[in-house]
Amino acid sequence: MGNFLVGLGIGITAGVLLAPRSGADTRRFLADKAAEGSDYVAEQGRQLKDTASDFYDRGRNIVNSQKEKISDMVSSVVGETKRQYQSAQRPV
Repeated sequence: MGNFLVGLGIGITAGVLLAPRSGADTRRFLADKAAEGSDYVAEQGRQLKDTASDFYDRGRNIVNSQKEKISDMVSSVVGETKRQYQSAQRPV
């Protein structure tokens, strides 16, 4: 990996030094490419944020739905238990 990075650095340096463009053109080109890269990273960050937000919302909805189902089930069991207890307490 280290050799690759060294080779990449040498290649970029040689490309900039031997480029057929003037220094001002090369700097402008590099600045434009850096701005494009920055825009790309910002857009990817926005998409990641939106995706994470969607997953969070879906997860929250699932949890709330399950919580309601469990609450209804517990209420049903408690109600049935009270009913059975009360009927067992009545004299026959």
